[in-house]
Amino acid sequence: MHKTHVLGFAGYSGSGKTTLIEKLIPQLEKMGIRTAVIKHDAHGLRFDAEGKDSQRFSAAGAVCSLVSGPGQSAIFLREPLSLERSLGILAVLSDVDLILIEGYKDNRYPQIGVMRTENGKGFTNKTERFEALVTDDGSVTAQIPVFYPDDVEAVAAYIVDNMKNFEISL
Repeated sequence: MHKTHVLGFAGYSGSGKTTLIEKLIPQLEKMGIRTAVIKHDAHGLRFDAEGKDSQRFSAAGAVCSLVSGPGQSAIFLREPLSLERSLGILAVLSDVDLILIEGYKDNRYPQIGVMRTENGKGFTNKTERFEALVTDDGSVTAQIPVFYPDDVEAVAAYIVDNMKNFEISL
């Protein structure tokens, strides 16, 4: 059994999840927290370019291929992964303190709710479901911490101060 810390960010498309996570990663790194990210893409994705070796291996029948170079590595799988399996793989492959999840709004892991007023969709769930909220709507009040999207330092401090609440066993 492997222990890791997991925190999700749930919000509708256009709510600012990616921008928030992108700003949080370097802030968390400054605070000594190494992160990894799992992103859910409901529309399907394609990274394995036609004619590249990794695509050729997949076309030949390889279930998985790994490409490693001087600055980074990539793993290509010919199958979708559940969130749990993705978490397990990241926890084993990367030496990180915290795995951030973007999307998977219905998962069972701790989440921060993200909402932008201009998209008019609200939060993806009742505010009680979340550990904290990030919104540009100054009228939002809750029994949990509420942050503005640009207050990245405060969000990062909240995450670090509450890491014990985000620990899971895989």
